This record gives sequence, structure tokens and C-alpha cells, in this order.
Amino acid sequence: MYQDKIILTPQDILEKEFKIDTRGYRLKEVDKFLDLIIRDYEQFINILEKLELENKELLEENLKLKTEFRNIRMDMQIAGQNEKEVTNVDILKRLSHLEKIVYGKDE
Repeated sequence: MYQDKIILTPQDILEKEFKIDTRGYRLKEVDKFLDLIIRDYEQFINILEKLELENKELLEENLKLKTEFRNIRMDMQIAGQNEKEVTNVDILKRLSHLEKIVYGKDE
């Protein structure tokens, strides 16, 4: 994904040899190579910043979804308990109503 933006590998940097002039290395060659290294490091920094931002956003979204899931699960448990209570109350009301009909007690 990001490999096409990066020119040098650590091995390239390690194995790079500069030609020596009478006064030392050729300055233009060294400068050109260092410019490539700098460009690569800039790309690495940009990539890292983007990945860190993406990671932060995903962690925040993950936390939000976990909280939402926990709340929904609690709501479902509460609703399940309420259904049982409503069902029990409903059964008692029906039983009471049937007893009144069977035993002839009017309201």
C-alpha cells in the first residue's frame, strides 16, 4: 500500500558506497543520496501520522460500539425481566377475573 512511495530499503542505505575523489566523496552524489533518505523519512513520518490517526479513530469507534453494545444488552435484560413481571401480573389478573366469574362474585 505505502511501499510504492518508499524508494530505499535499510539494505540499500547500508550497502551504499560513494566514489572517492581526490578531496573525498563526491559532494553532489552524497547530497543526492541524502535527499532520497530525507524524502523516505518524510514519507515514513506521513504514513505513521496517518496510521496513528486512523488507529485513534478506530479505537474511539470501538469504545463507542462496546458501550452501545453493553447498553443494548442491559436494555434487553431489563426488557426480558419486565416481560416476565408483566406476564406474571397478567396471569394473576386473568386468574382473579376467572375466579370472580366462576364463583359468581361481581365487581
